[in-house]
Amino acid sequence: MLRIKGTIGAWPVDLTLELDAQDWAQLAAHLPVAQAEAEVAPAPRSPAAPAVNPAQDALWQAAQALLQQEKEMEGPQLLAALAGLAGGDAAGKRLLVRLRHCPQVQLENGAQAPLYRWVG
Repeated sequence: MLRIKGTIGAWPVDLTLELDAQDWAQLAAHLPVAQAEAEVAPAPRSPAAPAVNPAQDALWQAAQALLQQEKEMEGPQLLAALAGLAGGDAAGKRLLVRLRHCPQVQLENGAQAPLYRWVG
């Protein structure tokens, strides 16, 4: 679920979109990949590093792209969007924790909930 709040001219807008995992995947497929990210070669992994599941890596990329596109989101709305993207609450929470510790994400205390801001 994604909530959009704001105004169009003088009219207030409060819109809630419900998307399933397939819708989120389709949306993520249309997001542009940052040029700098595309040019960076992946770092060699140490032998002790666990293998990365391509599906999990794609979800992680989509989660970052979602926050990057939105610029900032409150924790509950971001969690709902990530749960929809990942296909479940537990997987959404794992993505939220990864975002919390991501160097491109700044976490601030909001009035009612934590605010996740993409700082790139």
